[in-house]
Amino acid sequence: MRISLCQGLLTGAIILNLLILYYVSRTQQQMMDKRKELGRGTRRAALPASGLGGGLGVPVGAGGEPGVVGGEGHSRGPRVTVLLREFENFENYVGDVAKSFLRQRPELPFLAVADASPYPPLVLPEGARLLVLSPSPDQPPQAHRPEFHVQTEFVLLVPDGVELEQPRAIERLIRELEGEGGGPVRLVAAPVLARSAVQCLHLRVNLREWTATYSPAASGSSGSVCSALQGDAVVLIRTEDLFNLSVPVGRPLFSSLFVQTALRGWKVKLLESPCFAANHRPLFSSAHNQWKADTRLKEATGKLMRSFGLKRLLLPDGKDQWYGCSKETPRCFGTVQDDTPDYLYLDRWTPPCCLRALRETTKYVINILETSGVRYWLEGGTLLGAVRHQDVIPWDYDVDLGIYLEDVPNCDHLKNLDSGSLVDANGYVWERAVEGDFYRVQYSEANHLHVDLWPFYPRNGVMTKDTWTEHKQDVEFPEHFLQPLVPMSFAGVTAYSPNNHRGFLELKFGEGVIENPQYPNPSKKRLDRSKL
Repeated sequence: MRISLCQGLLTGAIILNLLILYYVSRTQQQMMDKRKELGRGTRRAALPASGLGGGLGVPVGAGGEPGVVGGEGHSRGPRVTVLLREFENFENYVGDVAKSFLRQRPELPFLAVADASPYPPLVLPEGARLLVLSPSPDQPPQAHRPEFHVQTEFVLLVPDGVELEQPRAIERLIRELEGEGGGPVRLVAAPVLARSAVQCLHLRVNLREWTATYSPAASGSSGSVCSALQGDAVVLIRTEDLFNLSVPVGRPLFSSLFVQTALRGWKVKLLESPCFAANHRPLFSSAHNQWKADTRLKEATGKLMRSFGLKRLLLPDGKDQWYGCSKETPRCFGTVQDDTPDYLYLDRWTPPCCLRALRETTKYVINILETSGVRYWLEGGTLLGAVRHQDVIPWDYDVDLGIYLEDVPNCDHLKNLDSGSLVDANGYVWERAVEGDFYRVQYSEANHLHVDLWPFYPRNGVMTKDTWTEHKQDVEFPEHFLQPLVPMSFAGVTAYSPNNHRGFLELKFGEGVIENPQYPNPSKKRLDRSKL
């Protein structure tokens, strides 16, 4: 077969392009390999011995060989970095803690971690280093990231004031952790003597409900396995595990650590021994300094919980701690668009503080309506919540009550609202809604969580009203549903509801609405029922 000139030129061009493509690809790969090698070198060199690095905790032995330390039993170099996170600038024993550990185990890297440069400055012994987490414009980013400062296999988290009296205690912790293999126990802890007794707790974190629940855990003969600790303890964790957490060294350290590990299903094993000493007791020399420390702990806990999206803590003693909205603050979410509050897009439900405000407002309003002689009933989604949960639907953001229009003059809080709003003696705001001819009772002037009151009147045996919304459930209905009204449990009180709640709800929402929960606007966000 003869090849024409054009075919020959075309074949040559194809071959030339393939050669060019090959050499370009090879050059790019070489550049990438070189960049990776430079990156590794930058990480090693970014923290020189004269600065924060000190070799990143990797000891240098005789002859300049990294990772080789003289002394029996330490030929591989240290496996543990000692890290102290919890201390106060105005009074601490960080220097003494470092001396204690380095006196017994001089080969161990010791790292004190602070949010900002402590004042007065820490006085640290040789071999101990300070890591400041706040960034500085004249330093590379890795100078402030703790994962670049720890090059050992394990991290030992120690509290302020602790001392190392038994040099081999750390090896005992390592053996315990390694003995757990790849199981759920990812942390091992030892108690600190002469301090608040450490307690093993179960911790259940429910991000969807913005809640963390602590409860006491039973002790075992060979140590307690649980998901959180309360009190003073020394904790060993693998470095890889620690720095796989979103916030590895947050404050308060134990609160931050165990919320994150509980979400991952990790457990902590609390041993009865070895024990670590604490010769500095109490930790603060004056009541004023103790008060300062307690105040800062409270502030740090609030900041941490809000950053984690936790608004309610249920403590082991049954008490609650709240970090969400209140009567003095705005509600936790803004104006609702398309019947879908912002938290639903985060796969979360109504914050518990908002539900608490809705319950309180509902109880208050119902009491006033009943004492005023105003007939009312649970309406729409509120009735649906009462049937399903005896409470507000977990993702709802308001409460709806129907009332008889003719009864409005019986209530002093409602009858004069045409002339403006009313802030009553308990701080609730009563107003005629701007969206239409109905009433609204807000939790407070600051917090606009609310109960809506919808005035209906009978016409030829049908309940109707003058203002209608675009919601499909906002329809007329036969008055016989209200004759009589029947009691129903809702939000901790006995309220009144239509006498045939299933018929009433299926008239408004459709058949099977009780058994088939769904978000208000499925076209924007659908409920994943498999997660219920």
